[in-house]
Amino acid sequence: MKRYFVAGLLIWIPIVITIWVLAWIVGTLDQTLLLLPYSMRPAQLLGFHVPGLGVILSVVVVLLTGVVAANMIGQRLVRYWDGLLSRIPVVKSIYYSVKQVSDTLFSSNGQAFRKALLVQYPRANCWTIAFLTGQPGGDAARSLSDHVSVYVPTTPNPTSGFFLMLPRSDVIELDMSVDEALKYIVSMGVVAPSRRASSGAVALQNN
Repeated sequence: MKRYFVAGLLIWIPIVITIWVLAWIVGTLDQTLLLLPYSMRPAQLLGFHVPGLGVILSVVVVLLTGVVAANMIGQRLVRYWDGLLSRIPVVKSIYYSVKQVSDTLFSSNGQAFRKALLVQYPRANCWTIAFLTGQPGGDAARSLSDHVSVYVPTTPNPTSGFFLMLPRSDVIELDMSVDEALKYIVSMGVVAPSRRASSGAVALQNN
């Protein structure tokens, strides 16, 4: 009975969690329908709520924003918007911090979170997976010219972690994608990557 019960859990747990995550995403994005005038909301026009319309609306809004921002007029509007937010003390700090991180992560030519690494943490001979986020900046760049910046995520929640600046020679680049590394971290080492690290240990080379 125990074996059958565990086998059933292994089938249902991924299904239930997947459905729960998708339902949360759809439910959250459906809140964008509140931006529409009350008389134009689908629930008022059709007489019932249609799940998923908020997802479509969110995708359309993001695409239209990208189209507008890609031309000259849109770029002027973005600069005007940035200048407006820069005059608000508390909003300025939050907005520009988030904007700088998002620009770095989603930039097509950025290096943040493009490589999975192997580093010794929290002590020597104790290894964990990290992600390359760039090189030390500011005053640290002068003192740590031969270092790299890495992010060490926690398990099983990779959204929290630690920021480290390590010598380039102490960092090992892995032959695995970022997605594979994240699965490995979230599963606490249970879901092993399909590809092995390239020949064990290869020091990260200068970009």
